[in-house]
Amino acid sequence: MTYTILVTDDEPNITDVCAKYLEREGYRVITAADGEAAMDVWRRETPDLIVLDLMMPKKDGWQVCEQIRNEHDVPIIMLTARGEEMDRLYGLTMGADDYMTKPFSPRELVLRVKAILRRMQRVSAAASLHPDEGNSDRTSHILEFPGLAIDKLKRSVRADGRDIELTVKEFDMLSLLAGHPEQVFSRNQLLNQIWDIDYFGDTTTVTVHIRRLREKIERNPSEPKYIKTVWGIGYKFEGRDSL
Repeated sequence: MTYTILVTDDEPNITDVCAKYLEREGYRVITAADGEAAMDVWRRETPDLIVLDLMMPKKDGWQVCEQIRNEHDVPIIMLTARGEEMDRLYGLTMGADDYMTKPFSPRELVLRVKAILRRMQRVSAAASLHPDEGNSDRTSHILEFPGLAIDKLKRSVRADGRDIELTVKEFDMLSLLAGHPEQVFSRNQLLNQIWDIDYFGDTTTVTVHIRRLREKIERNPSEPKYIKTVWGIGYKFEGRDSL
């Protein structure tokens, strides 16, 4: 299977370099030079992953990300020239799966793209190996807790009777935590397991994704019932009352 990657940036040298490195790995690459063009190309081509610059004419990366997230959970890697914490936080809050600060190594971009697509491929393979047939097979892939149900094959979540829309990384993180109730995961462990590569930066990514998860599945995100903070270490899923 050939994956299609949309690279959106108003600097031609960046799109050219990214395209060259990604095409060398066998990906099909399409490009856009501004936010409006990115939306048009995304709707027309339905790429498997988007590399999205924040500072673009006509429509910035935040607006593009927000619009896409309202319709789809396609993985998004954001590019920012400034690298300021508020940019990273806001981009992740909008639903980006990852971010990179300019100037960046195109080889690192390729590694991050591979990591995200590899995880998607594993999920698809698991779904094909375990079709939703029969109660025993089906229920082995469903995690149930009071007020919360997680279907790992369908990658669907219901909280208090509501269908919850999660991004790829949000679902992966929830599935990992809920699949190991009471086990404490450090932020670095979550980075390595969910993002599938070693990170050498801060753990802001994990903090923001945890906050977004709580906002979506918890009745009171400031007093979470499911995802608990273990101060000085990381997080755990509270599962003592599982069904």
